[in-house]
Amino acid sequence: MKGIILAGGSGTRLYPLTMTISKQLLPVYDKPMIYYPLSTLMLFGIKDILIISTPQDTPNIEHLFGKGEQLGLNIQYAVQNEPKGIAQAFTIGADFIQNDDVCLILGDNIFYMGDQIHSLKKQIDNNKGATIFAYYVSNPTRFGVVEIDELQNNKIISIEEKPEHPKSNYAVVGLYVYKNDVIQKVRTQIPSSRGELEITDLNCKYLEENRLNACILKRGTVWLDAGTPDSLMDAGLYVQLIEKRQGLKIACIEEIAYRRGFISTQKFIHLIEKLKDGIAYQDYLKRVLREHKKHV
Repeated sequence: MKGIILAGGSGTRLYPLTMTISKQLLPVYDKPMIYYPLSTLMLFGIKDILIISTPQDTPNIEHLFGKGEQLGLNIQYAVQNEPKGIAQAFTIGADFIQNDDVCLILGDNIFYMGDQIHSLKKQIDNNKGATIFAYYVSNPTRFGVVEIDELQNNKIISIEEKPEHPKSNYAVVGLYVYKNDVIQKVRTQIPSSRGELEITDLNCKYLEENRLNACILKRGTVWLDAGTPDSLMDAGLYVQLIEKRQGLKIACIEEIAYRRGFISTQKFIHLIEKLKDGIAYQDYLKRVLREHKKHV
């Protein structure tokens, strides 16, 4: 399976923070925002990743990650000249996806899944058409809403985009998994009245074919959309709280690459040595190395 991070858009909800920088490069506590969606794909075991961004922001993101070889990844880049909907990512990335299945994550979505990551990965691996992820929220009118029959193995009944009268409290989060036929479906999809290829319309196609599945994110799992000033601040404070309480970092991509076996111990040591002595991030990676060696 391949992964796509959609990191485009103009970031208008974060104005004036985004006047000179992509929102995906804004800090969420101690890391750029884009570290978080990248870490989610890595935790799912995905190594081939396409990052789609704007013409002006793509060079800065590429400067951050390069080709990803230092993390054991293959990172490629593509430009979205103008935002034409989330589903456009599959036509932009068609040559990258080729004959593989694909996992798409939005660049401003932050997940903290804990142990549920293992069961979610199994559901992703067993995907038969399309898989969406649902999260219980108190204000569903702000989101795409999925109506689920939990008594029938989470069977999806309907999906609506920002309904005035939601049929459930389950929001569809910015994480999606599709079989390879998604490319052809998007190519024949009719743009909405906004002129965009809507992800909800795409998901409804799979629902009509009875090939759309829902994964409910359990209590204790955290999903944050860091696309507004308030949610960006909330995300940073949450990450700070967890990291200080546990002494463990969230979305530390170097640690994930090492623990998942994407890179060798020697390459991990090289990453550590590239950092300046005395900084907290380097000290944390050194601790990861010491603890890992104890258990080998």
